Amino acid sequence: MAVIEVAGLTKRYGEVTAVEDVAFTAEAGRVLGFLGPNGAGKTTTLRMLMGLVAPTAGHATIDGVAVRDLPDPVRTVGAVLSTGAFHPRRTGRGHLRVLAAMASLPARRVDEVLELVGLTDAGDRRAGGYSLGMQQRLGLAAALLGDPRVLVLDEPANGLDPDGIRWLRTFLRYLAAEDRTVLVSSHVLAEVEHTVDDIVVIRSGRLVAQGALADLMRTPEPVVTVRTPQPDRLATLLSGAGGTSTTVAADRLEIRGLAPESVAEAAAGAGIPLYAIDSTTPSLEELFFSLVSDQDAAQTGGIR
Repeated sequence: MAVIEVAGLTKRYGEVTAVEDVAFTAEAGRVLGFLGPNGAGKTTTLRMLMGLVAPTAGHATIDGVAVRDLPDPVRTVGAVLSTGAFHPRRTGRGHLRVLAAMASLPARRVDEVLELVGLTDAGDRRAGGYSLGMQQRLGLAAALLGDPRVLVLDEPANGLDPDGIRWLRTFLRYLAAEDRTVLVSSHVLAEVEHTVDDIVVIRSGRLVAQGALADLMRTPEPVVTVRTPQPDRLATLLSGAGGTSTTVAADRLEIRGLAPESVAEAAAGAGIPLYAIDSTTPSLEELFFSLVSDQDAAQTGGIR
């Protein structure tokens, strides 16, 4: 069952359309990656979901209710939509205590979330002296104060070092394993590939693709790489069988449109020796750029 539902969400600023007819859902126990180039409309969409920006059309709900109408929003959804949302002279622990008091949450929750995000030792330092990565963790701690079932995170990996990114990946998977719904926007595609269950891709404010990551990763055709002393002859042969070949070295071809078994059988049948053959599936980064490029072509009549 969908926990987050975005339906026909549109936002216009005068003659500029920032988001147009975006629709997707997010389920409990899964991490949804919200992807798109800078300026694609990701942050605007998340701000509309959280009730911080009024949509021109469409709606966004959590458990069928708009965030502004939730009876206990702090205990339902936590969000990190920007860094630096704290007084720089207040300590990290002090910042969280203020938020907990405003939401009528128990004071013990402050130390619990500091431990969850690895800031226990830095809790009594002024937040203005935190690194960007520590600020991200403080924001995440604030989002978790109410122990919400839904997390909405905008670029939470910004400012994190490699160890921090690995920690974040593990932490998001831990949250999903607790049957929470996690919606995270990111441009760190290599990391997203190891973190999310589902993806939504937007470009220029419009939906490009959505679905389970495993299913979408099966969509691009594999690339077969071969080494042969007769690349031109093999390329001609495979062209007749429906394959497309690209010469990447004097004795190496990249082939699309054919399975590795078909390439090997065709070469053997024609007496063309193969020194090596390998097949790779495009990465999420390659899938992302193919989707974005296709969208650009569609919007410009094929001119890039």
